[in-house]
Amino acid sequence: MENIRNKKPSRFTIFFEKFASQITCFSGKPISFLVALGFVLVWGITGPLFKFSDTWQLVINTVTSIVTFLMVFLIQQSQNKDSQAIQLKLNEVVAALKGASNRLINIEDLSDEELKVLKSYYDQLSDIAEKEESIVEAHSMEDARENQKAKEQADHKPQ
Repeated sequence: MENIRNKKPSRFTIFFEKFASQITCFSGKPISFLVALGFVLVWGITGPLFKFSDTWQLVINTVTSIVTFLMVFLIQQSQNKDSQAIQLKLNEVVAALKGASNRLINIEDLSDEELKVLKSYYDQLSDIAEKEESIVEAHSMEDARENQKAKEQADHKPQ
């Protein structure tokens, strides 16, 4: 942990993170949409002036391609950062909750096959929980199986 604290990000990394965050925030605002719409309208209105030439069409194609290409990287950087922050918060919640399985910490690093196995585990837990009388009870898989077995045995006992 000490090595992480001492390692400073480069100036470019800091600049890029701030730039990507600002552009992502700005691009999601209504004014950004209006600016883009305005550009398209101006382009469309100038069509007759340029006789709808190939060059006129190339302008919109080139501009939109470049903007889209660059935005992909900026948005991806912001999403990666947000996703990592959410994962860390969830890891903290799992680690702090009594009874929560610490096996869930960093599950985002598991392979697709391992995640499928874990999902089937929670599918089973959901199936068991559906048989519960109370919707507010939470259990580990082991607790849920024990409770279900006890209920099934109680149901089959003669009265």
